Amino acid sequence: MAEGKIRIKLIGSVICTPQKHKNIVKSLGLHKMNRTVERPDTPGFRGMVKKVPHLLAIVGD
Repeated sequence: MAEGKIRIKLIGSVICTPQKHKNIVKSLGLHKMNRTVERPDTPGFRGMVKKVPHLLAIVGD
């Protein structure tokens, strides 16, 4: 079973957000605004994106 990839983009600033939100964004590998990373499409990564939907977007879904 081959799993796909999702592209995650940082669309909001992590300034003045709770530390938990900053940790989630950093663990996804995002450091600067409007940067995109590609991660495996697993429930774990989808859950991380759902925790901070105001900061992240899934592009090219």
